[in-house]
Amino acid sequence: MSHVIAGADIGTLADLVERLGGVPLDRIRYRPLPGTATEQDVIRIEEQENRLCELVEGVLVEKPMGLRESLLAGALIECLREFVMPRNLGLVSGEGGMMRLFAGLVRIPDVAFISWGRLPGGRVPEDPIPELAPDLAVEVLSRTNTPGEMRRKREEYFKAGVAMVWIIDPDERRATVFTSPTDSAEYREQDVLDGGSVLPGFSFPLADLFAELDRRGGS
Repeated sequence: MSHVIAGADIGTLADLVERLGGVPLDRIRYRPLPGTATEQDVIRIEEQENRLCELVEGVLVEKPMGLRESLLAGALIECLREFVMPRNLGLVSGEGGMMRLFAGLVRIPDVAFISWGRLPGGRVPEDPIPELAPDLAVEVLSRTNTPGEMRRKREEYFKAGVAMVWIIDPDERRATVFTSPTDSAEYREQDVLDGGSVLPGFSFPLADLFAELDRRGGS
């Protein structure tokens, strides 16, 4: 998979959108011009505008994240850290954790687990966009995420060496677990999600996760 847009392949904006997986136009940054963006642009926009952008084939694609998605991501981070930290298995990153999967390709999973063995020297990287692929990548769907976009992300994750991908759907209250770009299992709200071979022994009820969306104030 090429990670630099070839001019001959992109004749119109419709071609660009299709190549990116049907991403809505209002998430595709016009400046810098599509095809010319770099990692420094990703860092600059995050610092100056507090906006997260993924870098795909020289194009900056804004990452959507609403309050509901953030709540679910935060709950997952908390659960994973409670399992990972006492066992010193590695790191758990959140929705700002930028990762260079390949040269010119920066993705930002909403949650990720990275084992120490995947980290150079077994230490926290100092690079704001380190070159690494997590063991587990989690994407919490936002309403502007498209099937094509998520399919492309899964393919990239697994090509980079990710072992497992969780897609969390707040609207349908379900989780889809991928162990390859096409092999998956679906878990509903009443099911228990586990860490499989990536995090043996880890599990949590999805009902507890989606209960975050039903919380109310008052006595």
